[in-house]
Amino acid sequence: MNNVSEQPQVTLDDVARAAQVSPATASRVLNGATKVRPDLRERVLAAAAELAYTPNAHAQALARASSQTVGVICHDIGDPYFAGVARGVMRAAADEGLNVILGSTFRDPDREVAYVSMMRGQRVRAILLIGSGFEDRAWRQAMRREIAPYTTAGGRVAAVSRHQDLRVDTVLPENRAGGAALAEALLALGHRDFAVLTGPPSLTTVVDRLGGFRDALAKAGIALDPGQVVEGAFTRDGGFEAATELLRRGLRATCVFALTDVMAVGALTALRGHGLAVPADVSLAGFDDIPIIADLTPPLTTVRLPLEELGKRVMAMALRPARPRSRIERVSGEVILRESTAPPAPRLHDGLVRSVRAVPLHETHTPALPAGLHENVERIFE
Repeated sequence: MNNVSEQPQVTLDDVARAAQVSPATASRVLNGATKVRPDLRERVLAAAAELAYTPNAHAQALARASSQTVGVICHDIGDPYFAGVARGVMRAAADEGLNVILGSTFRDPDREVAYVSMMRGQRVRAILLIGSGFEDRAWRQAMRREIAPYTTAGGRVAAVSRHQDLRVDTVLPENRAGGAALAEALLALGHRDFAVLTGPPSLTTVVDRLGGFRDALAKAGIALDPGQVVEGAFTRDGGFEAATELLRRGLRATCVFALTDVMAVGALTALRGHGLAVPADVSLAGFDDIPIIADLTPPLTTVRLPLEELGKRVMAMALRPARPRSRIERVSGEVILRESTAPPAPRLHDGLVRSVRAVPLHETHTPALPAGLHENVERIFE
């Protein structure tokens, strides 16, 4: 005979009584219904958490149907950053005998909420958020409404990057510190005039990387010229278009920082298309250290993040038992100086610079350039 007394099972009625709502209302909240007053929803979720309530039927279904499945939500699996992180998740999942389903939001916050809802319906064992969070209160509230009943029922949620107020276990790349470290390295090369190709300001990654870069410049007594900060999409085309706009405004910087390597690839093409040589005329740096950039001409200076390791860590974190307080694992970046950055060339008096190719004598009536003069020469824009 078993003499160990068991704790009585917390019931839906117990939660409803503690929250001072009807059992029907408590049931709707815990099953993810959206048409419930926010104050009632908060009371029910708080009571469920305090009582450690787990709906038996839901928990059993979760265990049966989701034990071999993990859901991964990223911004764009075609982006090498997310592909690298997802590869780490998949390797770690395979080691545990787990399957992975993947959704790309294309940086649409509403689509991210919808994917969480869908994966809840699929009864996945864990949901991994591997894209940047959004600086958006409505998004945070909608995500919390989806996540709370899922985790209350035994599901696990973990994230890569900062997801403000979601209170989930997080593997946190040190984006702010990485931006600051890159600025310090570029300052050490002698640069004092900078341009930044930034992404959508609603993304926490943008806020952190740009904020760290700006802070380090401020410590050196340097302020970013707002006219030299251009927003674009976090894509190759976004980098190309942002760099083109920067050139249209008049490039005054000796160094351009693109907030992602993918943007930097597009920026490099735009700079070359306008006759500028990197780094002879202007230096260029990115962030992430995606595989392709070491093979560019010139290879790109960047901040290296261990992308696959981020994926492995967030998968491991999601498989650990939940704790009352969410956990954070911080992952540092490393500045990698490559040939796309060099000490700045001397500036002319107005700071505007242009590079022109050396023209063979038979194509022009101008005198020959002196022997040994570099083919890329600086001239003031007329």
